[in-house]
Amino acid sequence: MLVNLAALGYRLTEGWDWGDCYWMVAITLSTIGYGEVNPLSTSGRVVTALLILGGLVVVQISIQGVLGLSESGYFRRLRERRFRRWLNTMQDHVILCGYGRIGREIAAQVRREGVELLVVETDPERREAAEQEGLPVLAADATLDETLLEAGIHRCRSLVAALSSNASNLYVVLSARGLAPVCRLIARSDSDEAERKLRLAGADEVVSPYVSGGRMMAATALRPMAVTFMDLLAGSDCEVEEFLLSDDPTDLGRLNGMSLGDLELGRRTGALVLAVRQPRRQATNERQYRGASYRLPEQDLVANPGREQRLEPGQLLVVMGSKGQLQQVSELLGSALMRVDQMTG
Repeated sequence: MLVNLAALGYRLTEGWDWGDCYWMVAITLSTIGYGEVNPLSTSGRVVTALLILGGLVVVQISIQGVLGLSESGYFRRLRERRFRRWLNTMQDHVILCGYGRIGREIAAQVRREGVELLVVETDPERREAAEQEGLPVLAADATLDETLLEAGIHRCRSLVAALSSNASNLYVVLSARGLAPVCRLIARSDSDEAERKLRLAGADEVVSPYVSGGRMMAATALRPMAVTFMDLLAGSDCEVEEFLLSDDPTDLGRLNGMSLGDLELGRRTGALVLAVRQPRRQATNERQYRGASYRLPEQDLVANPGREQRLEPGQLLVVMGSKGQLQQVSELLGSALMRVDQMTG
């Protein structure tokens, strides 16, 4: 309104064309300091003075409006809405609940593998530390169902509960298992009792930092070369993945009962089968998959399986190879696969 009124004033007092009028308004309001379009008459100077005064008022009102929006949290809410829209696009990511000392190491390892990671944290200092590392952070309580849904529990590849409290990790596992029955859940514990409860709640894997650290130190003392090999493996193009076969024999098709020798997996893909986790007959835990219940059996590990090792429903194949080789293994197994998980050293 002010711009149009000032341009009209110049038009009436100076008789300029509209282009010169608006140009004069622009250089006056912006205080660029260019010379006048043409020498001003007394009336034109009055219009200019009124324009300057009006411009100061408009600028002041605009600044107050922006400050008011900032104080009301408008820009913060706008950023939060944009962030939540972006969350809806995340696929096949890892949800990390907790960014303490353990969580930071987990985040570093996951990012090193090139996998998308979402941190869920309520502590302001830990959130700031994660954001400084360039990690997306959802500031919410990980024990709540709505938080896990917002984090994409149905679209993620796995969830890691690394909170400092065993009770909090138990709540996260219970919520996640109820929302996503087939999601892979890994939880932290600091006692045998907590580990048992976490497994009963539905955790696929429970890791104790103290037990794992002790085992690593003992392995380094007794078998240093083996530990060094795993470190080298983690930094190379070679990876180790777990291929879980379906419990349904019809999904295996012709692969059901076929030996590794007949499959010729090594010759056809170049990958190496390190071990086969063989399911036992008795069932000890129940899961949901594809809308139907199934039993997760206790399992025995067959290391360095021979050519006579036969494929059966529910087996888990531990395979080593490059990304391309492991992709060929996945294509070779086809519909027999229930899940593929990457192992890191």
